[in-house]
Amino acid sequence: MVKQTFDYIIIGAGSAGCVLAARLSEDQHISVCLIESGGSDKSALVQMPAGIAASVPYGINSWHYNTVPQKALNNRCGFVPRGKVLGGSSSTNAMVYIRGNKYDYDNWAKNGNPGWDYNSLLPYFIKAENNKTFNNALHGTQGPLHVQELTEPSAVNDCFLNACVEQGIQLNEDINGAEQHGARLSQVTQHNGERCSAAKAYLTPNLNRPNLSVYTHSHVNKIIINNNIACGVELQQGGKTTTLLAKKEVLLSAGAINSPQLLMLSGVGPKAHLETHNIALKHALEGVGANLQDHLTVVPLCKTNTAKGTFGVSVKGAASIIKGCAQWFNKRRGVLTSNFAESHAFINVWDNSPAPDIQLEFVIGLVDDHSRKLHRGHGYSIHSSIMRPKSRGTIRLANSNPRSAPLIDPNYLSHPDDLSLMLAGLKKALHILQSSAFDKIRGNMVYPLDVNNDAQLIEFIRQTADTEYHPVGTCKMGNDKMAVVNSKLQVHGIRSLRVIDASIMPTIVTGNTNAPVIAIAEKAADLIKLSYKTGL
Repeated sequence: MVKQTFDYIIIGAGSAGCVLAARLSEDQHISVCLIESGGSDKSALVQMPAGIAASVPYGINSWHYNTVPQKALNNRCGFVPRGKVLGGSSSTNAMVYIRGNKYDYDNWAKNGNPGWDYNSLLPYFIKAENNKTFNNALHGTQGPLHVQELTEPSAVNDCFLNACVEQGIQLNEDINGAEQHGARLSQVTQHNGERCSAAKAYLTPNLNRPNLSVYTHSHVNKIIINNNIACGVELQQGGKTTTLLAKKEVLLSAGAINSPQLLMLSGVGPKAHLETHNIALKHALEGVGANLQDHLTVVPLCKTNTAKGTFGVSVKGAASIIKGCAQWFNKRRGVLTSNFAESHAFINVWDNSPAPDIQLEFVIGLVDDHSRKLHRGHGYSIHSSIMRPKSRGTIRLANSNPRSAPLIDPNYLSHPDDLSLMLAGLKKALHILQSSAFDKIRGNMVYPLDVNNDAQLIEFIRQTADTEYHPVGTCKMGNDKMAVVNSKLQVHGIRSLRVIDASIMPTIVTGNTNAPVIAIAEKAADLIKLSYKTGL
């Protein structure tokens, strides 16, 4: 059997993989293979922005993972949905476009990663972006990723934004501009009433390139490594196992959960851990699967005295969804263009924070436990998330079976400062919910909370807090003993292998992670092209 050979093999068609496939295949002399475990992104549940309400809680187009029991969260297992579809998590997320803070990237560079400071990454944010609102030196208008205002935001957002002002939080025209602090309506990755995922932006327009091959429903069992050189991948398609060879490089873009998992299955990782699972060691890297960080969020929920402007379980709510379906399928308009998290604010609750330490996302619905717990009636909620947690967790193998879910341990609230920050953020969210701006629509809280009762609030955090879907850091960039890749994203000790996704972040960014991952991949594509031209 003749083994198929490509110049570059990309593992994972998520946000990073789609960017890499599009940019590298721009050179018609370069052959690129993109591999995705999931399937097509053509489903209405992907393309319809509000489809996330059905896809995320029920594991549609998703790796339906859970964490190991979390000691600080009353031994609950957290939820870890990750995209399993073309576009990865950009096909299942809430589409909020946030870049992070200048401090984040300057700190990366300060800690041994030259070329990853804010001014070095800004051109890649601009290159990716096609912003319908801003046209200035900090934004792009020609990129493939459409960024725009919500087409039909709910009027209930005005309650949140006015409440923020009541609580001393200023409105900010552009939280991706010169200053991140403040509140505004969400900018979203949408276009013409549809989700603009990384697949829609980068991959779909280029699928007819003869030098680009896309494999779906294809699971990589391991990266083939000989003499410390990545040569290709072992691929499972249906009941068949095949081998694909890479003439130049293997690019691992499977995300912060699956990239370290696949490295370990391939023999790259902590020596003792691999020995436990009888995996032949190719190269010892203690940092593989370490340094896991995530934005932990707590969500107070409040009912309304009206069904107007929010999603909910009621006769009026059902009628609104039926009407919305007709509007979206016919004109790509209506309530189903909502991303639910329609406005947000970045704030400091601690005076010494170098950048906003809390993100507040206002959701126009009673989104409880990732929409897995339903409540009758209508309402709204605020996700209060800590931005730069000090807790660190791990990804580990459950066994040597490539199909087994990894052991995910975010180790939430293991650092005491994180709980203190969570408490302060929750109190701020409650003050906002209690502001006079909500008086006309406010109903009862789903879980009544007393802003002055710290013990009650801490127990609410321990009993309900969970992920904001932003795991990063598990193949971190750097040069210390726990680093996995260098500043060119090349795996230490293994030639022709790079990791390019959220796992390379040394520290988590202040905000949602999709836009930063796309910028990382844009920069990585240039680094790879430079290596190809220079041989370095």
